[in-house]
Amino acid sequence: MIRIRPGKEKNLMKHHPWVFSGAIEEDSIPAQAGIEKVVTSEGRFIAWGVYDRDSHIQLRLLSWDEDVCPDDNWWASVVRESILRRRCFFEDKAGQTNVFRIIHGEADMIPGIAADVYGRIVRIIVSARIAWDKRQVIVNAIEELLHPQMIILNTDSAFCAIEKLHEVTEYYRQGERFTPTEKLEDIRIRESGIYYGMTPGAGQKSGFYCDQRENRCRIEPYVKDAIVLDGCCYTGSFTMHAIKAGAKQVDSFDSSADAIHRLLSNVNMNVELGTLPEDARDRVTATKADIFETLRNIPKNHYDVMILDPPKLAQTIKSLDNAKKAYKDLNRMAMEKIKPNGILVTCSCSGALTREDFRTVLAWSAKDARVEVQILETLGQAMDHPIRMSFPESEYLKVFILRVIK
Repeated sequence: MIRIRPGKEKNLMKHHPWVFSGAIEEDSIPAQAGIEKVVTSEGRFIAWGVYDRDSHIQLRLLSWDEDVCPDDNWWASVVRESILRRRCFFEDKAGQTNVFRIIHGEADMIPGIAADVYGRIVRIIVSARIAWDKRQVIVNAIEELLHPQMIILNTDSAFCAIEKLHEVTEYYRQGERFTPTEKLEDIRIRESGIYYGMTPGAGQKSGFYCDQRENRCRIEPYVKDAIVLDGCCYTGSFTMHAIKAGAKQVDSFDSSADAIHRLLSNVNMNVELGTLPEDARDRVTATKADIFETLRNIPKNHYDVMILDPPKLAQTIKSLDNAKKAYKDLNRMAMEKIKPNGILVTCSCSGALTREDFRTVLAWSAKDARVEVQILETLGQAMDHPIRMSFPESEYLKVFILRVIK
C-alpha cells in the first residue's frame, strides 16, 4: 500500500493519473514494481496504481474504483472502450477518411500508448514501461475488435532513455509476432478525401499527424488565390488542402528530404486520381530547408498566407524557456515578412507550453515585429485526440489563425 504525502493528494482525488516520487511517503515505497493500492496519509482510498521506480513517472494511477483492481481483463476492456468511442470513423460511409487515432494515452485512461489506424494497418507507439509490459494484452484487444491486416508496435525514441526502454519495432499478424522477410510495401491512406502515400512503420511519430485533420480543412477559406508558405510541411497535408482550395502558389519547406520527396509524390498521386487539379504540380514548390533560415531569407510582403507547424520545441518543462524564445523568433519573423493583412496559421504541439503561454508568446512576437494582430480562430487537436478534463496535459496542440495588420 502506497501512502501519499499530506497536501499532495488533491489532484489525484480528482483523477489526475501521474504521481511523482516526491509525493510518496518514503516508508511506503514498494520494494518491487507492480499494482498497488494508493491511499492518503490517513489511509483513505484514492486509486489503484502501478508503481515502477525505473519509470520517470514512478506511480501511474489507473482505477479510482476500489472494487476494480486493474488486471489484464481491465486493460483489454479500456482498450476496447477507447476504440468503440471512435465508432463514427469506422462508419464513414463516404470513405473520406481511413486514418485516425484509436488510443490517445492517458486521455483514454491508457498510460503510455498511442495507437493509430491506417486503413487496414494499426500503428502503436509505446512511451511507458507499463504499456510495454502490457503490449500483448493491448495487441490482442485490438486484434479481437478490428482484425487488422497487421499491427506495428514501436517504442517511442523520445522516451526510451527516461523509461529505460530499448528502441524496438515489433510486427503482429492475427495477434502473433512475426518478422517481415522483405521491405513492407507502401500503402495509400485517405483523409478528408485527399490521398497520401506512406511506408508502414516509417516516418515521424506514427507516420502521419492526424491530430491536425480539422485544422487543415479550416485553412481552406483563407487561401483561395493566395500565395502560401507551408513551413515544416512534412508530407504536405496543409499544402494539399491549400491547393485544393484554390491557392495560386504554395511554397513548402521541411528539414527532411524524405518528407519533401513524399510531398511531391502525394501531389502527383492526387493529380492522377483527380482529387487535385491538373495544374497542381505547377503550383507547388517543395524545398529541403530549415524554417528559421527560410524565414530570414524570404522577401518581405510576398506571402498572403503563412502556415507554421514546427516540431515539438519544448520536450519538457526544463526546455520551456528556450522553446518560448524559439516560438517568439519564428512568429516574429513571419509577422515581419507576411503581406499587410496577411493570414498567419501558427501551431505549437509542445504539451509543456500552455495555450495561454503560447498566446502570450505571440503577443511578444507582434510587439517585436511592430504589427497589430487579430485572432480569427482558436483551434486545437482533432476529436480523436480528446482532452481529458482531469488531465490537462492531454491538451497539447494549440493553433491560432491570425490576421497581421501593418
